[in-house]
Amino acid sequence: QVQLVESGGGLVQAGGSLRLSCAASGRFFRINGMGWYRQAPDKQRELVATISRGGSSDYADSVKGRFTISRDNANLVYLQMNSLKPEDTAVYYCKADYQRILTLSTASSWGQGTQVTVSS
Repeated sequence: QVQLVESGGGLVQAGGSLRLSCAASGRFFRINGMGWYRQAPDKQRELVATISRGGSSDYADSVKGRFTISRDNANLVYLQMNSLKPEDTAVYYCKADYQRILTLSTASSWGQGTQVTVSS
């Protein structure tokens, strides 16, 4: 089981920046991909950015050029958010895809979410 703890959310004015962090802990064989998702009020959760264990990244079109996902080590991931817009306001969730100990079967875990609010 993987536990994910996010931090770094808050209130920022449009055009500002925030950096989200997500740390993974627990008992597992290996964490593979990690990513950030967000959910705005009355909307479905959507992908923001993902990063593989090897460092390959992918972004939603709406954040390309403004957000950067990075991985400090196998269990720590960041989301640098620049040029924030009011439409970026949402709860941001970290997700980890991992392999269980012994069976090596795959599973996913989600963090509790961190609120990002961008004022106009």
